[in-house]
Amino acid sequence: MQALLNNEVTVRLSFFFGVFAVMAIWEVMAPRRPLTQSKAVRWYSNLGIVALNTILARIVFPVAPVVVAMVVTERGWGLLPMLELPGWAVIAAAVVILDFAIYLQHVMVHAVPMLWRLHRMHHADLDFDVTTGARFHPVEILLSMAIKMVVIILIGAPAVAVLIFEIVLTATAMFNHSNVNLPLGMDRVFRLVVVTPDMHRVHHSELPHETNSNFGFNLPWWDRLFGTYRDQPEKGHQDMTIGIDLFRDPGELHLHKMLAQPVAGEVGEFPIKRRDWDR
Repeated sequence: MQALLNNEVTVRLSFFFGVFAVMAIWEVMAPRRPLTQSKAVRWYSNLGIVALNTILARIVFPVAPVVVAMVVTERGWGLLPMLELPGWAVIAAAVVILDFAIYLQHVMVHAVPMLWRLHRMHHADLDFDVTTGARFHPVEILLSMAIKMVVIILIGAPAVAVLIFEIVLTATAMFNHSNVNLPLGMDRVFRLVVVTPDMHRVHHSELPHETNSNFGFNLPWWDRLFGTYRDQPEKGHQDMTIGIDLFRDPGELHLHKMLAQPVAGEVGEFPIKRRDWDR
C-alpha cells in the first residue's frame, strides 16, 4: 500500500484514463440518449478545463490531499484517531465522511447564489456524457480542494482512505455522468449503493426543482436520508432537456466562454430558496 501512496499521481491518472476509456466506449456501443451538440467542441472544452484545473490545483495547492493526510496521521490530529477504532473501520469511516462532505458541499453550491454562479458552468453543458463529470470551473475546483483538506485535517483521515476516496470519486463521477444505457433492472439495484447515470441525469435537468435534487456523486444514501432524492425526471430521460436556458447558445460550449459564465447574466431561479425537492 505504501508503494501506491508513493505513486499517488500515477495511480489516480491510471484509474482516470482507464475508467474514461471504458465509459467512452460504452457510450458509443450503447448510448442512453442521442447527443445534440458537436462532440468535438464539447470534448475539447470539457477536457481542456480538466487540464487547466489540474495545473491550477498543483500551483495553488503544491501538497496533495494524500500528503496532507500523511502529515495528519503522523501527528495524530483529528477525530478518528481519538476513537481507537480498528484500522479498517477508520478507513471506511473516513471514506464515508468525505463523501458526505462532498454531498453537503454540492448542496451548498446550489444554495448560495454566488457559489451557484461558479457551479452552473457544470450544468451549462447541453449534453450529458462522461466528459460532463469533469467539467467544473477552476475557482470551484480550488474551493472544493480547500474544503476537502479541511475535512481531512478535522477527522484525521488516513492517507489510504483519502487515496481510495479520490479514486472512487473520480471513477463514479465519470460513471454517473455517462450517456450509457444501463438496463432498468440493473439501475434499480445499482442505485442502492452507488449513484447511477439515470439517477444523476435528473440533476442536470433544465427544471430547477429537478436540478435541486440527487446531489450525491458517489453514495446515493444522503439524498434518500435528507429528502433530496428524485427517482425519475418528469418528462422521462429521452424527452427531458439538459442544461440551463441562459447558456442555450452552442457557442457557450467553447472553453473561453465557459470560463466567463460565472459573471454572465442573472443568477436565475436555480439557487435553492425553498425545498424544491418537495415538488
